Amino acid sequence: MSARYPAARPRRLRRTPALRRLVAETRPRPEELILPMFVKEGIDEPQPVESMPGVVQHTRDSLRAAALDAVEAGVGGLMLFGIPAHKDERGSAADDPGGVVQQALRDLSAELGDDDTVLMADLCLDEYTSHGHCGLLTLSGDVDNDATLERYADIAVAQADAGVQVVAPSGMMDGQVGAIRAALDHAGYTDVAILAYAAKYASAFYGPFREAAEGAPQFGDRSGYQQDPANATEALREAELDIGEGADMVMVKPGLAYLDIIARIADTATVPVSAYQVSGEYAMVEAAARQGWVDRERAVLESLVSYRRAGARQILTYWAAEAARLLR
Repeated sequence: MSARYPAARPRRLRRTPALRRLVAETRPRPEELILPMFVKEGIDEPQPVESMPGVVQHTRDSLRAAALDAVEAGVGGLMLFGIPAHKDERGSAADDPGGVVQQALRDLSAELGDDDTVLMADLCLDEYTSHGHCGLLTLSGDVDNDATLERYADIAVAQADAGVQVVAPSGMMDGQVGAIRAALDHAGYTDVAILAYAAKYASAFYGPFREAAEGAPQFGDRSGYQQDPANATEALREAELDIGEGADMVMVKPGLAYLDIIARIADTATVPVSAYQVSGEYAMVEAAARQGWVDRERAVLESLVSYRRAGARQILTYWAAEAARLLR
C-alpha cells in the first residue's frame, strides 16, 4: 500500500446509520430516565411554566394522566415536587399528611403498580417555606443545619406513609442522609431508598425551576449550603459522606456543565450515580430550537448521551417521556 493512503480507516464504521448503531458504545435507555413533575395545590387546570415550554404545574388529576403517559412511554421513574397553597417559616405543608405531595403520592400509588415505575419525591423545604430557603432559619437569617435535619426526618416519614419508594433530599444539609435513614428505619420503612443530591451546585441554571416550583429565596441565595462551582474534590467528599450515611444512589446537579464531576464520582462510587438535566438546560435548548438555531430532537438525544457517557446511570430530565419514545 502506498504511504500516501491511510492504513487505518475508522470511517468505515460510520458510513451508515445501521453501522453506527451496531458499534455505538453508549445508549441511554427509557428505563434510565426520570421525569420531574410539579403538582400545585388549589388550581383547577394545569398552569404552563412560561420559561419551560411544555412543562406545567399539574393538578392532581392532570398529574395522574401525565404520569400514566410517562409510564406508557417507558420512563423508569417519576420525581414529584409540590407547591402548597400556604407557606410558612417551617414549611409545615411539607410533612402534612394532607399536603399536596402526600396526596399526589397516594393518588399515584393507587394508580401505578410497583412494577410500572419508581415513585420518587423531592425532599426539601424551599417550595414550602415563606422565605424560600431549604431549611429553618436562625434569628440572624442563616439556615440552621441541625434543626433542619429534624424537619427532613419528619418529611421523609410522611412521604413514606404516603407510598413513596425513593426519597430525594436536595437541601445539601450536612448529615441529611444519616438523619433521614435513621428516621425511615425507626418508622419501619427500611425498604424506602434514598437518592441523595450529593453534589448540588449553586448554579445559574436553576432559574426556570424556581418559577415552576415557586421556590425562589426571598433574600440572599443558597451559596451558603450549595457547592461552589469552582470545586470538584469537595463533590467527591460529599458523595463519599452520603454513601457512608446510607445513600442508595447519589446525584450530581446540574449535569451538562458538570460532566467532569459525574465522571469523577462514577469512577469511585459504590452506588448508582444519577444526574439532573436542570431547567436552565431545558430552557436553552427549547429557546434555541424555537429560533431554528438547533435541531431540537438531536440536541435532546445528544445531551442525554453525554450524561450517560460521563457515567450517569439515571438521568432526571423534563424530556423523559418524549425521549423515552424516541429511544424506543
